[in-house]
Amino acid sequence: MALIGEKAAAKPPADFIKEGSDKTFVADVIEDSRQQPVIVDFWATWCGPCKQLGPALEKAVAAANGAVKLVKIDIDKNPVFAGQLRVQSIPTVYAFVDGKPVDGFMGAVPESQLKTFVEKLVPPSAEAATAEILAGARESLEAGDTGGAAQAFAQVLAADPENLAAIGGLARCYLKGGDVVRAREVAEMAPPDGRNPDLDAVRAALALAASAPSDTVAFERRLLADAADHGARIELAKALAGRGKYQEAADHLFTVLEKDREFDGGAARQQLLTIFQAAGPNSEIARHGRRRLSSILFA
Repeated sequence: MALIGEKAAAKPPADFIKEGSDKTFVADVIEDSRQQPVIVDFWATWCGPCKQLGPALEKAVAAANGAVKLVKIDIDKNPVFAGQLRVQSIPTVYAFVDGKPVDGFMGAVPESQLKTFVEKLVPPSAEAATAEILAGARESLEAGDTGGAAQAFAQVLAADPENLAAIGGLARCYLKGGDVVRAREVAEMAPPDGRNPDLDAVRAALALAASAPSDTVAFERRLLADAADHGARIELAKALAGRGKYQEAADHLFTVLEKDREFDGGAARQQLLTIFQAAGPNSEIARHGRRRLSSILFA
């Protein structure tokens, strides 16, 4: 049986597309579906729609590269299981998972619908599953569920200790919890040249924390005495950024830039860029801050 759209299609691979029977149904469908999804196509030689559906269904299953099996059963020769499954018209298609039918349809359907039907049955690849866990972890982190995010990132690291996204994400969790020491330990699990947005943000935040003055009182007093003391304002911004108060720090740095863009060799601008990186490229602080910075620099 040729596949649609192919001039000289090879015979369907016997390992995942095969003819079935009542005698082999339990082994081919029930038992095999405990290992991977099995699609059963009930058809007959005299059925016109079956002749349309069969090749298209084989093509969709073949595209899954063995992730799903197809068992074709001629109901005229094998009426037992068709009767038990109450097949009343053909073609009728069932999908089995873990020994039970979980989905199905009757009649010839478009190839796009067949593709969707098969894809729903295909277990996600390890890469796709990891990506899904990481996406959920990031959502949890942004929603404030630091504990849930940390568990998800740790789950990925248990399977892949070198996953940069998970390393950066877990380090961010510790940073949000105020544990700078653990955040640094986790970040150091990655190679120095390893790059990832979360990891880059953590490294920037750790750099801010490492260079931050421990006390702000002296700088606050200097600013009370002279609001134009740009050096004191930049040092105060460093202290605030080191504590994760990025917006407050950025406001002080913008004040310096609006008065003197080149003060101390452009120190305020450099500090702002580090804050944007620490906050994350998609953060409100970074997005709004970059627009504000551009308006100042190119005014």
